Order: sequence, then C-alpha cells, then structure tokens
Amino acid sequence: MREEIDWVTVAEGVEVYLEDTGPREARPLLVLHGGPGGSSYALREGIGDLLEDYRVLYLDQRGGGRSPALPERPEFFTLDALVDDLRSLRRHLGLPEWTLLGHGFGGLLALEYARRWPESTRGLVLVNPWTNFPWLAAQLYRASLALRGLEEVEVPIPEDGAALLEEAFAHLEPKVVFDRLLFPSARSRMEYEWVVEGSVVVGSDAPGRMLVLNGLWRFDYTPYLLDLKVPPQVILGTLDHSSYPEAEVVADLTGGRLELVEGAGHYPWVDQPQTFAEALRSALEG
Repeated sequence: MREEIDWVTVAEGVEVYLEDTGPREARPLLVLHGGPGGSSYALREGIGDLLEDYRVLYLDQRGGGRSPALPERPEFFTLDALVDDLRSLRRHLGLPEWTLLGHGFGGLLALEYARRWPESTRGLVLVNPWTNFPWLAAQLYRASLALRGLEEVEVPIPEDGAALLEEAFAHLEPKVVFDRLLFPSARSRMEYEWVVEGSVVVGSDAPGRMLVLNGLWRFDYTPYLLDLKVPPQVILGTLDHSSYPEAEVVADLTGGRLELVEGAGHYPWVDQPQTFAEALRSALEG
C-alpha cells in the first residue's frame, strides 16, 4: 500500500505530521484524532483496515503527537488556528474537496471546518464527537463522585465547567475520571491502552493546557450547528458517557443521520468491531 510521510508547513513556524496513505486517485479522507494533543496512531491501528478504498490522510494536529512542539502560548492553540491548519493542508495537497472523519475532540474540528468551507467538504463523519464542554465537565464531576463512593447527583450544566473540574480532579487523577466515562469495561480500556502504548508516540499535554487557558471548558458548539450546511453522519457508542446522549443534538439540529452502537464506549471499534464497521461503512457511503 502506498504510504508517504511528511511534515507539512501549515502556518508560519508551524509544521504538522501527516501520513498520506492508499490509492492517490481514490476519494480523500482526512482523519482527525481526539485529544487535544493526541495522535492519529491509535485511529489508524483501530480503523485503518476499514478505509482501504480511500486515500486516507492521518494528521497529528499542531503541537501534539508526532508534530513538532510549539511554544506553550495560548495564541498557538486556538480552535481557529487548528481549523485553519486543515485548510492549509488541503491546499498544500491540491485537493478541491475531501471527506472529514473526526473522533472526540477531532469531531469539533471537523464540524467547524465544514461550517466554514462547505464547498470543499464532500462528506462529514463524526464518531462520538465532543461539542459541549460545560456538559462534559458536569459528566466528569459526576464520575468523580461515583469513583469516591459518593452519591451521584444531577449537576446543572454550568456556563464554565472549570470549577467542577477543579473539584473533580482535586481528589482523583484526571485519567481515572476520564476512563470512567470512556470505557464500558476494564477489558476495553486495556485493549485500547495496549495499542497506544505500543505506538511509542509520546503525546503532549501542551495543546490541552493552552486550550483550557483559552476557555475550552466554557465552550458549547451547539449554536453553531444551526449554520452547518453539510449534514453529518454521526456514530455514537451508547456507553460513551463523554458524548452520549448529548451529541445526539448534532444530528437533530443539522438534519444529519444518527447511528447508535449499543454496548460501545468512546472507542466503538474496540467494543463492538463488527457493528461499528457496518456503521462506518454506511456513514461513508452516506
């Protein structure tokens, strides 16, 4: 299989790591990993075999994964900057249009790219996207209560989730709390971590820290969905408490298509591989 690895300049002083794979003449598909600050490695390992008919572009977003580190300054890590990188990348590759496949935080980038440049968005596929960060903060707070053996209570969605997170993470490591939301079982967590640890890719937490300084936990993308002209194909694992059921609104407000994967968490290809493969195939065809 064709594979070209490159570091692409997308802005002044900013390069990103890119794996350009598959038939060059095939339909281009940009894969956007979660995070912030993650890597596309786990997505390629997890779903790459399902995408053999496409020209798949695996990007490590700026400052994360195998992309060069950037100064830890908030202006380098804004949603605008991350999305502008995608436009620069498409122009560098000479592609008139592409399909975007975003997972988790990457789903937010895919949505915003499609909202700004619908003319170059042939398709939009979202897997367990994160779009409402105050809601996610409330979920993390409730998870921290459960992990400490305290009664889980309904938490009003705050305007700014930072205070809830400070309380949640004062008692527990953030990863432990996130894992409570993302994985339906210890087996699926270990299977995913085995893939990630085998990559020897050391992710950076700088993008996440800088986005927090930029107000990430106050950000709710929901109002912007009304401007979207590309109906998304949304795939949700029903046991992913970091996006389900909140992300159903993405399909509801845009006229998009929703596919639920029962028994799956944030990484549905790990928990329900056959069902997810069918859902992804249908979404890409749609």
